[in-house]
Amino acid sequence: MPGSLLDTNVLLYLASNDTEKANRAEALITAGGTISVQVLKEFTHVARRKMRLSWPETHAFLTVIRDLLIVRPITLTIHDSGLALAERFQLSNYDAMIAASALDAGCDTLWSEDMQGGLRLTLTLRIANPFHQP
Repeated sequence: MPGSLLDTNVLLYLASNDTEKANRAEALITAGGTISVQVLKEFTHVARRKMRLSWPETHAFLTVIRDLLIVRPITLTIHDSGLALAERFQLSNYDAMIAASALDAGCDTLWSEDMQGGLRLTLTLRIANPFHQP
């Protein structure tokens, strides 16, 4: 059954003061889905450096997220797929690894505000901006 993978920005908005985006992020996370270890790494970096969360706050947030969502590892296969996606679609290395994780997990939607919404990476995977108001 297809599912969705959430990009780092979804988690960041959940922890933000932007109520509208935090509510949307919470709805996506509550619906379930997948994240990549790359997302956990990126969240930790931003939470500590930009959001100034303490280590206990960061750990607590990550524990909740890891309990709610399926976490996919970065494997050599995913890394190789990510490199190919980065080259083909001109994605950053970080975004490409997240997209490759979505493909490996069999997801049909990659929720991301940072990547090009509407872009179809394969016949089965498209990027959608969860915060875009049509």
